[in-house]
Amino acid sequence: MENKKLRNLIVSVLMLGSFLTGLNQTVLTSALPSIMHDFSVNADTAQWLTSIYMLVLGIMIPATAYLISNFSTKKLYISAMLLFSIGCTISIFTNNFSLLVVSRVFQAMASGIIMQLVQVAMLNLYPKEERGAAMGMYGFVVGVAPAIGPTLAGYVIDNFGWRILFYILAFIAVLDMIFAHFTLKNITEIKKSKLEFISLILSTLGFGGLLAGVSNIGSYGISNPITYIPIVVGIISLILFVIRQYKVEVPLLNLRVFKSKQFVVSVILLMITYGAFTSATMILSLYIQSARKMSAMVPGLMMLPGSILMSLLSPVSGRMLDKYGARIPVLSGFLCLGIGTFAFSNLSETTSILTLTIMYSFRMLGITFLLMPVTTWGLNSLKQSELADGSAISSTLRQVSGAIGASMLISIMTHVSNSSLNTSRVLSDIKGMDAAFRVATILVVIGLIIAIIYVKDNKKKSKKACNENLALE
Repeated sequence: MENKKLRNLIVSVLMLGSFLTGLNQTVLTSALPSIMHDFSVNADTAQWLTSIYMLVLGIMIPATAYLISNFSTKKLYISAMLLFSIGCTISIFTNNFSLLVVSRVFQAMASGIIMQLVQVAMLNLYPKEERGAAMGMYGFVVGVAPAIGPTLAGYVIDNFGWRILFYILAFIAVLDMIFAHFTLKNITEIKKSKLEFISLILSTLGFGGLLAGVSNIGSYGISNPITYIPIVVGIISLILFVIRQYKVEVPLLNLRVFKSKQFVVSVILLMITYGAFTSATMILSLYIQSARKMSAMVPGLMMLPGSILMSLLSPVSGRMLDKYGARIPVLSGFLCLGIGTFAFSNLSETTSILTLTIMYSFRMLGITFLLMPVTTWGLNSLKQSELADGSAISSTLRQVSGAIGASMLISIMTHVSNSSLNTSRVLSDIKGMDAAFRVATILVVIGLIIAIIYVKDNKKKSKKACNENLALE
């Protein structure tokens, strides 16, 4: 774009939306104990606020490719922010937990659209020689937002209550819509195409069924129909989804990218990483607020150093990938993630906040050296024409595995806590948390073993390819 002032205005609007949706992903972390109290729900039920958000994100990512190619940037962006505002408004006024879950669906739909639309818009706004710096700026914004989310939310909750969070988010979203109306131009090329609606339904039923079934294990057990029927429906739907992708002319997702062994390994490692990682913030918030009876501000402050560390070191992990290949950062990442996760499997009533902060930082350091290197390493094995599909598939499965992993670990925590023979409720809850982190540690060890066997350095990779693939992600 030749007019740099206009470009800067457009980027400012897009960055505000990205910051807002990024913030929304983590602000509820500190609010969950308060929400559980207000709506009289247990942790197994409350985790749906996190899991449904990630699941809808996973579903929206492939659908967003269709939306971007069929609607103008301005209309799509404003529509997404409107969805976000509606979701926040429902959260403000609802006195029903089910409606609160619905509000998160609206917010996640908006976030899924914004996440992909802004990345595509940034690539179109900047020439190739400036894209690295532009995407670095975008990465910093979306990294800082989740980092400050729990701390900001903790302060607001302690002083004003959790609903004020959504007043703030809705107000900023409305302002951003007004700015977008006057500044945004159409940035992407509109190509009318047909949405593979049946595939979208099958993927929704598939991932949704698996999530619902896994979430119910903790409360009802695997033999209860409310658990196994959704799982069976989910598995059948996903099988039909895969078959259909190979039969239709324009599939929702091009699954032929799975012919690359390297890409398959990268997706498996990302799914393991997200499955082991996602529930930690919720469990630690429950531990600090419910088991230790501390302020909502404490978990936010405890997580802040690790989150900032992740945001600042993300570019370093990229340079390590360029210089040394994938093996060193990936193995280092799994080791750090494993150490931090195992440390959380031995929580007690007296574990110091300093210890929690250090171990959480270890986990975030591990995530830093896993996500971008593993993603880029996998995408580097694909043809140029397959990168968009590979990126969408990788992002989708990453989000869905995070949702299912969170549901599974929270279910384990609830089941162990409820079946504990300890007379103290606090000790029973901590025992459940320890069990969840032990299972997460096992997942990390499996990921480490897979990485040792299959992650090899590709000497033919180039810095340009890495930057392009990261931009697509």
